[in-house]
Amino acid sequence: MISLDDFKKVELKVGTIIDASINKGARKPAYKMRIDFGDDGIKNTSAQITKLYEPEDLIGKQVVAVVNFPPLKVSEVKSEVLVLGAETPDGVVLLTTDKLVANGAIID
Repeated sequence: MISLDDFKKVELKVGTIIDASINKGARKPAYKMRIDFGDDGIKNTSAQITKLYEPEDLIGKQVVAVVNFPPLKVSEVKSEVLVLGAETPDGVVLLTTDKLVANGAIID
């Protein structure tokens, strides 16, 4: 188990996907995305969510992401955030908001 203090170190924020395309160099099928986090800026990421989503369906979708992990190189993408999703037998389902919130909104 982790402590509440450990959990509070993880910065979770809401952002809006503004661009999505196939990450052609990824070892496993993935999309590269640009996500607007408001005052925190636009961040890049790569996510293995190709089973349930098409790139054009992702544009404008608000997602929840961890924003304070160190960047990770995924093929040609410098992945700056980790988009969260739930694993299902059919593929990963993104964690989203049920109402529109400001980009950069903190999840607590």
